[in-house]
Amino acid sequence: MADWDVAILGAGAAGLFCAGTAVQRGLRVLVIDHARAPGEKIRISGGGRCNFTNLATSHDRFLSENRRFCASALAGFRPQEFVTLVDRAGIAWHEKTQGQLFCDGKATQITDMLLRRATGADLWLETGIGPVSHDTGGFRIQTTRGTATAARLVVATGGKSIPKMGATGLAYDLARQFGLRVTDTRAGLVPLTFAQQDLEASRPLAGVATDAAIRHSGAGFTDALLFTHRGLSGPLILQISNYWQPGEGLSIDLLPGHDIAADLKTQRGRAGRMQVATALAHHLPERLAQAIAAETGLAAARLADQPNTALDRLAARIHRWQITPVGTEGYRTAEVTLGGIDTRDLDAKTMQARSTPGLFFIGECVDVTGWLGGYNFQWAWASGHAAGRALAV
Repeated sequence: MADWDVAILGAGAAGLFCAGTAVQRGLRVLVIDHARAPGEKIRISGGGRCNFTNLATSHDRFLSENRRFCASALAGFRPQEFVTLVDRAGIAWHEKTQGQLFCDGKATQITDMLLRRATGADLWLETGIGPVSHDTGGFRIQTTRGTATAARLVVATGGKSIPKMGATGLAYDLARQFGLRVTDTRAGLVPLTFAQQDLEASRPLAGVATDAAIRHSGAGFTDALLFTHRGLSGPLILQISNYWQPGEGLSIDLLPGHDIAADLKTQRGRAGRMQVATALAHHLPERLAQAIAAETGLAAARLADQPNTALDRLAARIHRWQITPVGTEGYRTAEVTLGGIDTRDLDAKTMQARSTPGLFFIGECVDVTGWLGGYNFQWAWASGHAAGRALAV
């Protein structure tokens, strides 16, 4: 007889939630992780406040080779159900923009809640995971603490993002070992970087932030853009990074919802002696306004001296800023991993591997990636809940 009913590899968001669901169904549960503490990505998320879900969650806000795969699990555990758990735990929270929910206090409150929910599970931290094998008796996991046997195995070890926190490709290795396919992976929700010639112009703007809009590959977002020493970041850029591919150009509207050409022409009639850069600074951060004016040859020019054609060219630079990033900052700063365990090899309702009964994959390691803003945590809760329920059947 196996030592445990289920072993869960990974004590992150998905693994802990799955453990709680399984424990509540009377199962003997073991959670194994090489980290010193559980829920490390929870701890650092949302600036330490944990953007734990998004009320606007729907399957069309997730990327996957099968965009509908996540719909079943998401329908089986909705954002409000997690909010109910948060409320019962006495955790104060608030809504920011676009349905994003954050803790008022520290993100570790969410981890503590998940651990209490999983009371009764055995938790092996600082435990290295070695070879995993399977036979008619279940699964055998070799660890630095010894051998663990379990009737069923849940892999919740995440993707490759933020390797300094211990991220590895273990889930993909195990998937391939058991005959599952793995789609190409790459860094997601990640800052974009510029080539050297573009950095010379943008580096002086490092730290400048402004609201902007972008559309690319069928996706569109309006949010904050941040100039960095390497290129661009901020929520807007992280969102579009999931849709951008190397070599592709991007067009950014630095003043969404405004007609800057019309505004400048109006100002020209009222305050023609005003410098173009000063007029732009009424709408954009001052350093950005000065940089754009200089780039277009209008650094010291007055509005009164500019014909409509010059102001239209300036407006085009602002509303349709054309850039071609050279790459991304990679897994080092990526919030998630795009791609992963091929959903064709998993049951959408249970997250169980079709080829190996008793083997489950949940969370980030699966080829399901949400938008920025709490969606990926909701996928962790939902996929963990789906597997946790199936374990008791």
